[in-house]
Amino acid sequence: MKYDIPAALQHLRPGAQWVLRGDAYSGLEWLDSNGQENDTMWGGKPTEDSCTAKVNELDAAEGMKLLRQERNTKLASVDWEVTAAYSKGVAVDSDLATYMQALRDLPAGSSPSTDSSGELIGSSVTWPAR
Repeated sequence: MKYDIPAALQHLRPGAQWVLRGDAYSGLEWLDSNGQENDTMWGGKPTEDSCTAKVNELDAAEGMKLLRQERNTKLASVDWEVTAAYSKGVAVDSDLATYMQALRDLPAGSSPSTDSSGELIGSSVTWPAR
């Protein structure tokens, strides 16, 4: 997902009132609680540079967010095996335990990236083999 000025504003000034006419910062009107333009309300109108920096920060974090979502899906898909082993009073298969630990450790050693449509680039992550 590629973030934009509205997403940046929601992170920079949650609850602030504003109108963005078009996609460019020049179309941003900062409003007071009566809907009148007022650049000092809600902590002040963020600068264009701060909005751009926040958009870039959100875009950069998206790869890790998507990696964690996929990792959690993979962990959930094998949880039943752990539950089954515990319910039978047997040890969890060591290969399964190793796989699950590798999935848990994956974010610490990864630098995932996204494509222009905001999808995780599969080759940017080395997924552990089961």
